[in-house]
Amino acid sequence: MRVRVFYHDKCFDGACSAALFSRFYRERIRGDVDFVYSGLLHRAGALFDETQFDGEENAIVDFKYSSSPKITWWFDHHESAFLSPADAAHFEQDSSNRKFYDPAFKSCTSFIAMVAKEHFGFDARPVAELVRWTDIVDGAMYENAQSAVEMQAPAMKLTMAIEASTERNFVKSMIPLLAYEPLARILEEPFVAAVLPPLLERHRRSIEILRQRAMEKDGTIFFDITDLDLEGYNKFIPYYLHPDSIYSIGVSKSSFRVKVSVGSNPWSRREPTVNLAKICERYGGGGHARVGAISFEVNQGDTAHKAALEIVEELRASVRQQG
Repeated sequence: MRVRVFYHDKCFDGACSAALFSRFYRERIRGDVDFVYSGLLHRAGALFDETQFDGEENAIVDFKYSSSPKITWWFDHHESAFLSPADAAHFEQDSSNRKFYDPAFKSCTSFIAMVAKEHFGFDARPVAELVRWTDIVDGAMYENAQSAVEMQAPAMKLTMAIEASTERNFVKSMIPLLAYEPLARILEEPFVAAVLPPLLERHRRSIEILRQRAMEKDGTIFFDITDLDLEGYNKFIPYYLHPDSIYSIGVSKSSFRVKVSVGSNPWSRREPTVNLAKICERYGGGGHARVGAISFEVNQGDTAHKAALEIVEELRASVRQQG
């Protein structure tokens, strides 16, 4: 039995969701199974290549919905889970008991753990560490900005490696380990240990770059690093540098997209009042109420920059209205 699992690539929760789904499937659905993993990234244009839906079963975890009849399992927790009203209606009419959605969950991993336990009798206790840390990482439930940026916990180092590694099979190699191994032990794996020193150095350099580039006004930070190879930077650095901020908007570039990241400070003394997913949806992106993103074609840097500045002005205006 061949099962292809599509997951949100370059994302700790995405990798952990694929790992937990695989363990659950093997233990509660079918044991004789070969898993094939495929990372998905938000980008301008079509998100899915349906020719890749070639498993005997195909699952999507921690990513947008596909109405393709070849998708047999789906789990997501993003507010912007559906590309269209037709997709949302298709999901509502599904009666397979294999597709699940709840934006109230901090992480897709914890959502899968709950569904697998309640609906299929899965024992989630052996993956308790994984579930706890995906909630912390994806829900930004760190005690403070220092713990989010200073990289002490194993989960933080793994998150950094997953988000920043450029090696094609790095995350795919890690997923089977995440399902069964303690996080600290995964750090000792040779293919993981080898990438950590240069990534930690890159992280330290990114802090200094953002110290120079990130400007705060009216509780809203803005920076543009499209001239640098820094996509995958730690998204909490802006709040570490500007602890009194409420919102952060950054523009970065990779080989296949220009990305506008829109976030809110989890430790702000002033409550964010704007739903960031709704803002991002207006530009073709999405996310959660407190964090979202928009992807543009790699040659649309000017368009991305313009959109970012419009969002910056909208958020600064909202802060001024708050007083």
